[in-house]
Amino acid sequence: MEKLERMGVPKSVVGLVVPTGYSFNLAGSSIYFTLCVIFIAQATNTALPLDRQIVILLIAMLMSKGATGFTGAGFVVLAGTLSAIPDIPMAGLALLLGIDPFMQRGRGLVNYIGNGIAAIAIAAWEKDLDIAELNRRLDLGPDADITFAPSAPIPHPQEAPPVDDAEAEA
Repeated sequence: MEKLERMGVPKSVVGLVVPTGYSFNLAGSSIYFTLCVIFIAQATNTALPLDRQIVILLIAMLMSKGATGFTGAGFVVLAGTLSAIPDIPMAGLALLLGIDPFMQRGRGLVNYIGNGIAAIAIAAWEKDLDIAELNRRLDLGPDADITFAPSAPIPHPQEAPPVDDAEAEA
């Protein structure tokens, strides 16, 4: 949240959008559930016409809202998603049991990135985004905030850092 503020997104936008996003903007979970259900259908040789795939997508979007409760909640929600689609066998969940803990990190990362992008988009929509600061920070790259104190000004990438006389002689 601090990095978003340093990138030019107002604190009021960050404070509203990011926490709200953890409840409502769960794109990573929705994508994961949809892909898992389609994978299980393919692995069990279950035919899925286009209308059924759209229903799966809508169910996954709705069910993803419950995936934030506790560690492993995503797997429980995936089981609930499968139970809402009677054509696909629930036994297919066994295929995903071993990889779900690893995929949970990926879901969380996509959700986190989506919330950051949503904060930037809403700030731009409200015409409250400091685009010059955003571009400057993006030009510096991801390590810029690590090497400088938050209150210190960050030099532009084209500016050369000052050289000490002792270093110049050595």
